[in-house]
Amino acid sequence: MSRSARLLQLLDALRCARQPQSGPQLAQSLGVSLRTIYRDIATLRAQGADILGDPGLGFEMRPGFLLPPLMFNADELEALLLGASWASLQADPQLAQAAKAAMDRIRSALPLELRIAVDTSGLLVPNMQQSPQPETWQTALRRAIRAEHIVVLHYEDQHGTLTERRIWPFAMAYFERARVVSAWCELRQEFRHFRADRVHALQDLGQRYPQRRQSLIQRWLEQTGYSI
Repeated sequence: MSRSARLLQLLDALRCARQPQSGPQLAQSLGVSLRTIYRDIATLRAQGADILGDPGLGFEMRPGFLLPPLMFNADELEALLLGASWASLQADPQLAQAAKAAMDRIRSALPLELRIAVDTSGLLVPNMQQSPQPETWQTALRRAIRAEHIVVLHYEDQHGTLTERRIWPFAMAYFERARVVSAWCELRQEFRHFRADRVHALQDLGQRYPQRRQSLIQRWLEQTGYSI
């Protein structure tokens, strides 16, 4: 985890807590050392966070502390929160939780008037029962795409035959009733699309594929004519 991400997690932990949090509690929650917690609290205080408390007494954030102002207008904020709401319902559990955390963080940084306007905008993402359930391997796939790793798919083709494919995944498309993995297939030596509901298992080999993801995406766009 990067230091900036850890500082944001520490801010979230203090902001959401209903009572002062001890150093050991925060260290255990974030999975870091007690010394790191004390150093991070000092850093946040130096950047303007109004954190009360001392070692042995616990720490809490003074009510009303805001993150630096967000440079978004009302329409942009509604678009961001609408997208995060969709992700919280459609994505795998880890990404869904990240979407909820992002929504909470954005809301906490808004002035009260704008926060009320966003909360009462009336823009909703219904939880439709016919939406497909996230596959158990989605988190592993997202990480493989991010790290540009080769993965092995245990895949059932259109004839019902179970095959094993080594692929270079570079995209995951979320349609209303289906999800599709876009990748370079080593077996076919061409770009292929794999339906998520036909993937029986996925294994990240931890081996980086020989091209950069942006290069694969550019070639894929040129060949398919798609636009993103």
